[in-house]
Amino acid sequence: MIERYETPEMKRIWSEQNRYRKWLEVELAVCEAWTEDGRIPVEAMSEIRRKADFDAARVAEIEATTHHDVIAFVSAVAEKVGDEGRFIHLGLTSSDVVDTAGSLLILEALTVIKEALKDFSGIVLEKAREYRHLPCVGRTHGIHGEPTTFGLKVLNWHAELTRDLERLELARRHVCAGKISGAVGTYAHCPPHIEEKVCSRLGLARADISNQVLQRDRHAEVLSTIAILGSTLERIATEIRHLQRTEVLEASEPFAKGQKGSSAMPHKRNPILCERVCGMARLLRGYSLASMENIALWHERDISHSSVERVAWPDSFHLAHYCLKTMSRVIGNLVVDPERMARNLELTKGLLFSQRVLLFLIDESGISREEAYAIVQENAMRCWAGEGHLRELLSSDSRVNHVLDEDSLDRLFDYGYYIRYVNEIFSRFEKSGKMIPQND
Repeated sequence: MIERYETPEMKRIWSEQNRYRKWLEVELAVCEAWTEDGRIPVEAMSEIRRKADFDAARVAEIEATTHHDVIAFVSAVAEKVGDEGRFIHLGLTSSDVVDTAGSLLILEALTVIKEALKDFSGIVLEKAREYRHLPCVGRTHGIHGEPTTFGLKVLNWHAELTRDLERLELARRHVCAGKISGAVGTYAHCPPHIEEKVCSRLGLARADISNQVLQRDRHAEVLSTIAILGSTLERIATEIRHLQRTEVLEASEPFAKGQKGSSAMPHKRNPILCERVCGMARLLRGYSLASMENIALWHERDISHSSVERVAWPDSFHLAHYCLKTMSRVIGNLVVDPERMARNLELTKGLLFSQRVLLFLIDESGISREEAYAIVQENAMRCWAGEGHLRELLSSDSRVNHVLDEDSLDRLFDYGYYIRYVNEIFSRFEKSGKMIPQND
């Protein structure tokens, strides 16, 4: 992970120190369970509690010889404990520790992502409410369609973020699992009730069944969910990039004092934050695919997944958290230009109202839909060609000007008609509880 994009929260969670700390939590929970079971003497457990610790440098020193990180860790901890260190890792295989601790790490990281997502969604919702009634062009295929409001555009982002939160909650539930079932999942040297006690102590559900590892569909779901969240952020960022184009310029990301847009062209104000998020979303989708490749392991397990996860897990959470914080900055300081939106609404000289006119002619003129469509399209093409405003072209068309008087045209070319249900759309979120609060 490029250090520039690390966040302090994720850097702490995915640090070597915190990883070893989680391993130690699992080892100690197992020792406590064995003590309750009478396998480890109470006095020995007291010594273990008092002395159990690790020194990362010593772990690295041992690993240089063993080429096995868990063995190195267990040996380093046992050295700290002394004679009673022989009870540490009793009846376990490495994956009992690594996978159970991995769940703890992922849960810790998911908590940070969840809170960042809730904060971001709150910012988006606030912006949606601020511009609830601000008219702007709605586009399909990048072409002007019909009027909408900027608030509705932003509220649509918020709705997607609520689904991202729901997916995170489900993925969290599925990854909240531990296993202490031994080398192939048969509990040969560590009975099931020890696993139950350990997982309960750690706040995890026990896996109903496992082999040497927790099955990787759980982790693939987490990284896929994060990748979908990244794609949501990319969707928002892409829209802002389009809105910031010189020809559109309805909204743009913040541009700091002293910021430079180009080494060659001093006038440039480029959407670099949004472009960065779009690029990082591609990485997240790549890690999602890698996590799905990890699901199919040989027999009770191989080790092909391990190297992937050492990179994919921390990087995915770093990227997702950075993107959330970056987009919070972008949306919180979004530069919105209502005057430009108003000018763009008039850019096509009334073409936005073509469907409204079409439906009116079908209802009021007595001609067929095909004929009404042909009349409106013919005048629309003349409008595209620069021959005049659609309203004037229609009012002078002898085929329909008998029903298109000034009062009718006033009603048909009214922006308010298109945004009259805005409050109702917003109320759906208020009533359904879909408005994500910024804090629990």
